Amino acid sequence: MLALAPELLAAHLSHTFFILMRVGVLLFVAPIFSEKVISKRLRAGLAVLIAILIAPSLPESQVSLMSWSAVWLLVKQAMIGAALGLTLQLLFAAVRLCGEIVGMQMGLSFATFFDPNSGNSPVISRFLNLLAMLLFLSVNGHLWLLALLAESFITLPVNAEPLHAGGLLYVVSLAGGIFSQGLMMGLPIITLLLCINMTLGLLNRLTPQLSIFVVGFPLTLGVGMLALFLIADTLPPFFMRLMARMFAEMEKLLAALW
Repeated sequence: MLALAPELLAAHLSHTFFILMRVGVLLFVAPIFSEKVISKRLRAGLAVLIAILIAPSLPESQVSLMSWSAVWLLVKQAMIGAALGLTLQLLFAAVRLCGEIVGMQMGLSFATFFDPNSGNSPVISRFLNLLAMLLFLSVNGHLWLLALLAESFITLPVNAEPLHAGGLLYVVSLAGGIFSQGLMMGLPIITLLLCINMTLGLLNRLTPQLSIFVVGFPLTLGVGMLALFLIADTLPPFFMRLMARMFAEMEKLLAALW
């Protein structure tokens, strides 16, 4: 019968727990895994399973879980996991921003005022967010995320060395891409609807007896839905390029935190 010494068992459990902290925070922050439809027990069980599988291939941390150094080490692992998860969340935030701008231009944002149970995001934003999730899963983006997580323990091993402050500022600088990328994704529809609104405003000045609210709302809604249907083929390639860029930025983030 195989027996482990208490000291060896305690060191192995401490090492696995430090890894579990980074994995667990990532799964609770990263998209797809952090959705409300996924129960906390499932996320916790998945985090424990991933930590158990990764731990044997990594060098021991040599830090006891019952020491003051373990407190900083747990905080460090949580910060790394949260930084990776938040960086990937920027990808879906850009998609939701595109849907919010397009929905506001089409007039579908008024639906949130009449249905309080629908939340604060318009229907176009939810549709694009759901489409982005399906694309993310169809190209095995979740497996890319787990592979990057495993590589992060090589770039940033489990030790008590402090993190570089430039890495945290790098996450903040990436947040600026939410507006630019979201605007670029919906720019064709936004431009088309802006031209229609300018045309309706000109018609309102030329023929005041024409009710813009009666004509404008169904016109912008119909043209917006048609434009969304026509550019549907261009959205997946754009999202794929944006996702590849975001994973590259996550690798740069790990290097910046070192």
